[in-house]
Order: sequence, then C-alpha cells, then structure tokens
Amino acid sequence: MSRESMCAKVPKIHGGKAIILANKLKIINRELEIQRDTDFIYIPLVLQLSENDLDAFKEQVPNCEVSTYTFPEKKKQVTTFTELLEDKLPPHLLASLPHAMDFVGDVAIIEIPPELNAYKNIVGEAVLKSHKNVRTVLAKAGAVSGTYRLREFNVIAGEPKTETIHKEYSCQYYVDLAKAYFSPRLSQEHNRVASLVKEDETVVDLFAGVGPFSILIAKTHEHVKVYAIDMNPHAVEFLKKNIRLNRVEGKVHSILGDAKKIVKQRLSGVADRAIMNLPEKAIEFVDTACEAIKPAGGIVHFYSFVGASNTFEDVKLRFVDAVEKSGRSVEKISFSRFVRATAPYEWQAVLDAKIH
Repeated sequence: MSRESMCAKVPKIHGGKAIILANKLKIINRELEIQRDTDFIYIPLVLQLSENDLDAFKEQVPNCEVSTYTFPEKKKQVTTFTELLEDKLPPHLLASLPHAMDFVGDVAIIEIPPELNAYKNIVGEAVLKSHKNVRTVLAKAGAVSGTYRLREFNVIAGEPKTETIHKEYSCQYYVDLAKAYFSPRLSQEHNRVASLVKEDETVVDLFAGVGPFSILIAKTHEHVKVYAIDMNPHAVEFLKKNIRLNRVEGKVHSILGDAKKIVKQRLSGVADRAIMNLPEKAIEFVDTACEAIKPAGGIVHFYSFVGASNTFEDVKLRFVDAVEKSGRSVEKISFSRFVRATAPYEWQAVLDAKIH
C-alpha cells in the first residue's frame, strides 16, 4: 500500500547527510519507504513536525525543499512464527501453538497438539519462514521409547529428512534423529561435565549415543582416554563418524555392545569417571559404573527422572543404596540439580557422586 506524506526533497549529493540528520532529529516517518529518482531523494516526514525541527533541518541541508510525495508503506517485519499464523489459523487455536521448539542442526522439532493436527503443515511452513537456518520441520509423533530411546517423527515442512549436522560448543555431530537418540537441551550439561574432567583421566561413557559427552571431553583435553559404549549400532556408526569429524581419534574409543558385558569383560577398574546418561534405566547399571571405577575411587555422573512419584530425595537414597549393594560406598554427593524439564511435573536430574 502507498500513501501521500509531507517530505523533504533533497539533491542526491546531500542524501546521506540528510537521512542521518532526519534520524537524529527524529523527524523521519519510519512507516514509509524513502524514495529516489535520478536527481533527488524523498524523505518522508512525521506528521507532528515542529517549525523548529524543520528549520534546523533545512539550515543544514543545502537546496532542500518541503513538498508532498506518495510513498509505499514499509512491510511489517515478521519475527515469530506465531505472527505468521495470525491470519491463517482460527483465532481460538492461536493459544494452542507450542511456545518452544528444539533445533538440531538445520532441523526444527515441534510438538503439535491434537487440535492443531489439521493445520500441522501450515504451522511447519511458518516455522521455516521465521527461522532462516531451518530446512526441515519435524513434528513429534510419539514418546521416546524402546531400547534405543527413539521417537517417531513426521516431516511437516521442508526437506524430507531426519539426518543433519549439529554444532555444539567446539564440536560437530552427525545425527539422525530417527535412528539415534540426541537432545540439544543437554548441551550445557555436556559442557559442564567436560569442564570437570582433568588431564590424564580415563572416562567410561556407558551410554554414549553419537558422542556428545565423549567427544567434547576429548576435544577440550590433551591427555584423556574415553571409552564410549552404546548398544545401538546406528548410534555407534555416527559416533565413529563424529570421532573422525572432530579429530579425536586415539582419545575416544567407540565400543558397540551392552555396557554391563563390556565393562565386565574389558573395562573393570579402569575409570576415574563414569557417565550414566540413561535416566530411564541408569539405576539398573549402578553396579556396572562402580565396577568400571578404579579401586581407589572416582566420580559417577548419574542421571534419573524426578517427579511427583520419584522425588529428588528418593533418587539419592536409591542411588546410595545401589552403590552399597555393589560393595562400594558414596563418599559424598558433590553436586545435584535439575537438568531439564521432560514432561509436566517431571524433570531429568543429575547427581555427581564421589565413589569410595
């Protein structure tokens, strides 16, 4: 749309100076586009223009004329996908739009509530338009489940893919969200644990996935040895690719198999530190982590879900009891916190425990 407005007609040679001055005096109309022709520029002026401001402007801009001109209106800058959907969805459904989404590489992951299912492709296109780095939009089509902790997705916009390269701190990861578990919401936790590792440590990552804990540890330390175990063959294939991609060959050793069997056969008593990021079942592997820790002791990073039926105190008591049943003891729990929300009134939590 266009509309007529009072304007300053200025020779092009003085155009840059005139625009800077008009901005400084706050007399430029920001709803309209500045126009140009062969010889002049036309600066739209605000309606509430005082004589003093106009005189100050004309004094400093040679050969300035005040006249009227028809200007096109500036296009409204759309900043959120909600704004893009305001005229595409029934008004009562706008409140159902998700307030958050996850980004893994150039893939956006969104949860579509049932009442918006008929509009999921429209919502997906809005996500693409409002996030220029996104090439694919996936809608969650179920909960994380199964031995490999996988979730089903539907492509609702963009390229039909689930594989991408995700960047996190100083590392890059090949990820296929349909074949191997990965959560970008754990990035701070990956970095926190990596920052605690000391040079010359040996680390056993019991449920390594594509390697976000293991590889960041190796990338940020000169002299470490990390044994990265996972029983998902797809995850281990990506782990191997990520070891090469991040140039940590010789520091991270990928192992396909059941952590219980691997530790018993090959890694008993080797670790200064064990990472147990399998919140659904980590309690069942406490004896394995304790077996991996050196006889002199070490650190275990234990992850679990906390909620109404399983409080933080319950988690601590069960963990301490499991350690004692393995024949070892907890010298102290040096750190504990909620890592992220996983469902209404449910969180993933971590305990850092020094094992005696």
